[in-house]
Amino acid sequence: MVARHPTTLARDRRPGAGRPGPGATVCRVDAVDEDGRGRAGSTDGHGTGATVGAAVQDVPVRLRLDLAYDGTAFAGWARQPTLRTVQGVLEDALALVLRSGPRGEAPPRLTVAGRTDSGVHARGQVAHVDVVPAALEAVRGRSDRPVLDVLRTRLTGVLDDDVVVRDVTPAPAGFDARFSALRRRYAYRVGDDPSLRDPLRRAHVLQHRQPLDVAAMDAAASTLVGRHDFAAYCKPRPDATTIRTLEAFGWSRVADGPDAGLVVAHVQADAFCHSMVRALVGASLAVGEGRRPVGWPSELLRSRRREGGATVVAAHGLTLEEVTYPPDAELAVRADRTRARRQAHEAQTAAPAGPGPAGSGGPGDCCG
Repeated sequence: MVARHPTTLARDRRPGAGRPGPGATVCRVDAVDEDGRGRAGSTDGHGTGATVGAAVQDVPVRLRLDLAYDGTAFAGWARQPTLRTVQGVLEDALALVLRSGPRGEAPPRLTVAGRTDSGVHARGQVAHVDVVPAALEAVRGRSDRPVLDVLRTRLTGVLDDDVVVRDVTPAPAGFDARFSALRRRYAYRVGDDPSLRDPLRRAHVLQHRQPLDVAAMDAAASTLVGRHDFAAYCKPRPDATTIRTLEAFGWSRVADGPDAGLVVAHVQADAFCHSMVRALVGASLAVGEGRRPVGWPSELLRSRRREGGATVVAAHGLTLEEVTYPPDAELAVRADRTRARRQAHEAQTAAPAGPGPAGSGGPGDCCG
């Protein structure tokens, strides 16, 4: 029995490498057998071209992982020595389930849509990983269930409860969790009503001691929407652009549902630079308290100066809610364009600095 799934295969020509890179041969799998074998399709990197042939056991298959996690006990997404991180925990779980060490293979490496800071949560995170079909065969064992369902179940069995692999699916041709993404959407939750304070949500809601003027906060937020240099709202990093397209930013007091009574910001952009969302929230709170006028956040934006600017609020109120991708047929084109913009920016910043704004290159994929 064969389950039809379009997915991506890639051969990295470097000895021992387990993930595709520059110069890799990228193929499509036209089918994934129940035993985990991938049947190769094409070789042009976009899911079209000459047929490769029969099952190719040593060519990695790309998988999409949909993730959620409580960031409270994590030192952020990115793997760090001696620290518990989301990437580290997930990659270690994958290595254990896929038996990478005993098989003599390099540990799996995840590529993520948006790297979150320490304490930031996610319910809509996306990552990809490249796995050889032979490793998937071993995961399936004697089970008669689809191999990717078995993989998800076994990952659930070895992961702690604060990180969940919601789904594992074959990645469409051209899919890259980071570079194919169109936008990331975050929410920041604030409680300003003591009578509604919920101790069960203390790790996910920022408690504010003063009542907030939500209408003023929303008006101030609207002035920041668009493509700007957000240097005043970003933690500086060497050779990193601070130009971003803020697609949506607004505040509202939720009327019903699990967030009833909370003041919630929804922030959406093509990408975010370091600490950007939490600085935007900090500027909004200053307006909501009445300490700053509605026009102050936009004045700060135009100044492009971080000194004396917005406070970066606590991480625990922030959640990555969603990552959006284009239709499958446009994934490879989107990834190529994003990489080209990133490479152009890196080339620009490698040159001697000149006058003008701080960078204009491709989007980052950082935390809020």
